[in-house]
Amino acid sequence: MLKARVITALALLAVFLVTLFVLPEPAAAIVFGVLAALLAWEWAGLMRIDAAGRFLFAGVVVVSCYMAFDDPEFAYVKLWAASACFWLVLAPLWLWRGWRLSGNDIAGYLTGWILIVPTWAALVALQDGHPWWLFGVMGLVWIADICAYFAGRRWGRHKLAPAISPGKTWEGVGGALVGVCIYSLIGAWVAGISPLDKLGWAPLLLALTAVSVVGDLFESMVKRQAGVKDSSQLLPGHGGFLDRLDSQTSMLPLAALLILGTTP
Repeated sequence: MLKARVITALALLAVFLVTLFVLPEPAAAIVFGVLAALLAWEWAGLMRIDAAGRFLFAGVVVVSCYMAFDDPEFAYVKLWAASACFWLVLAPLWLWRGWRLSGNDIAGYLTGWILIVPTWAALVALQDGHPWWLFGVMGLVWIADICAYFAGRRWGRHKLAPAISPGKTWEGVGGALVGVCIYSLIGAWVAGISPLDKLGWAPLLLALTAVSVVGDLFESMVKRQAGVKDSSQLLPGHGGFLDRLDSQTSMLPLAALLILGTTP
């Protein structure tokens, strides 16, 4: 299992780095479009939709991505703003109330769409001219996850959301926040930015980290309601793409909105 996890992780990293730093925007958009289709296929599976419905939903998502790519100045910021509204307002309420999604429910399709299409738009827009921003933003989630895991294992006592994800603790969240602060200071040093200037970004970075936690919890809740451990078995040793990108779907669109503003 460990060997499969390592091989899969290295393969994904290689594809990601080539897409990020080598491919031109149209080719990168296609790669990210394939990713969006896979995410949609997995999401439809969590909704317990049949095989035909899963492929149909994946097709709808791909067409949506194509339409956004055809007119980014009109679509991207609107997509990111809609995603921000979902994750900052609706998703926390959803977690609190414990609402359920069921197969062939329009709410399930709309929720999957708002998770995936704005994330695709953020990947494409940040890759085009801002690859290091994209790498750094995604790295924020990776660092938060790693620090949360080790802090939770070492000091975890108080459950964050036991009914949704029993393994997550408040101590893990604290470890994630500390890790993100250290990561931002190192990033400031590498980029030649004054640490004092970087400290002004701290509340924003911590807010993005909090949003990534909401994304993680939200997908955990949906999987628990669906009665599955992983979103799929497409990635040997890692489950599915949604399992690896749950936090990114909540954080990337908001980060793109903050970084690019009205200039996608």
